[in-house]
Amino acid sequence: MKIAIISTIVASALMAATPLMQDAKNAGLLPIPAKQKELNKLIDNPKNPITYAKVELGKKLFFDTRLSKSGLISCNTCHNLATGGVDGLQAAVGHKWSQNPHHLNSPTVYNAVFFSSQFWDGRSPDVENQAQGPIQAAPEMAATPEHIVSVVTSMPAYVAEFKKAYGDKPITFELVADTIATFERTLVTPAPYDKFLQGNDKALTPVQKKGLKTFIDLGCTSCHTGIALGGEMQAFGVVAPYKYAHIGDFAGNKDKMVKVPTLRNITETAPYFHNGAVATLKEAIQEMGRIQLGATVTDEQASDIQEFFKSLEGKKPNIVYPQLPACSATTPKPDIN
Repeated sequence: MKIAIISTIVASALMAATPLMQDAKNAGLLPIPAKQKELNKLIDNPKNPITYAKVELGKKLFFDTRLSKSGLISCNTCHNLATGGVDGLQAAVGHKWSQNPHHLNSPTVYNAVFFSSQFWDGRSPDVENQAQGPIQAAPEMAATPEHIVSVVTSMPAYVAEFKKAYGDKPITFELVADTIATFERTLVTPAPYDKFLQGNDKALTPVQKKGLKTFIDLGCTSCHTGIALGGEMQAFGVVAPYKYAHIGDFAGNKDKMVKVPTLRNITETAPYFHNGAVATLKEAIQEMGRIQLGATVTDEQASDIQEFFKSLEGKKPNIVYPQLPACSATTPKPDIN
């Protein structure tokens, strides 16, 4: 009986709200829901509900290089799930070793379901629409909708899996993209930070708490907020110009707004900024303070914020590399030209 009472007291102490938790809440910071039912409400697409069959099929398509014109590039090439959902390059490299013409860095696919906008210029509203872009982009996968349909329908195993997932719904390019997106919707990475926001004061170390407070007090949450700590469109270079703006020609959308990158797993997704011009988190933090907040972020403050960022390193879904269907005589041949 005493053990049960002590356990209850300890649990209550761990879950008691602290001033820092309240500050985080007031700043608009939100955790990934701990309960699967609540999480499902956030990540599901009512127009195309998530099912196990769709997710497993989407995973295969995400890893299948045959969807590209060359037969060498998959979604996972630029959004490598083994390395934080990115490729680690300053700018994405695609078909025929083409570098992104605007020198744009590949954003992480992890937690993209929480973004209100996709792509650096925010031109896509969701992961379904976004999934159609890289497949068709000449410097990326360089495929056509017709090629995608031909590849998928040439393999009886894929046809059978689509039937299992969607019934008699015709296999179209849009459906293939939607299926990839369904898999991407499950790429959520809950972290110690979420446990802290949910009331577990022990989930963060003292230094991480100090870094979180510094992060809030400096005003970083004016852009990095919500569940994703990013994903919204914001003005860039508010107070001063970005010192590496000369690398690439990206200037944001028509209103000069740029999508705010998520800070989840930020320790794993270097290099930083839209053009990948910043190699270290310390420089990224200090440069953001200078150009967005007009603040001189000290080495100590940057170090503390870096420690806080470690609490955003989330638990990745257990992804087993899928066995893909075999080609048939009618499967389009790779074209590297």
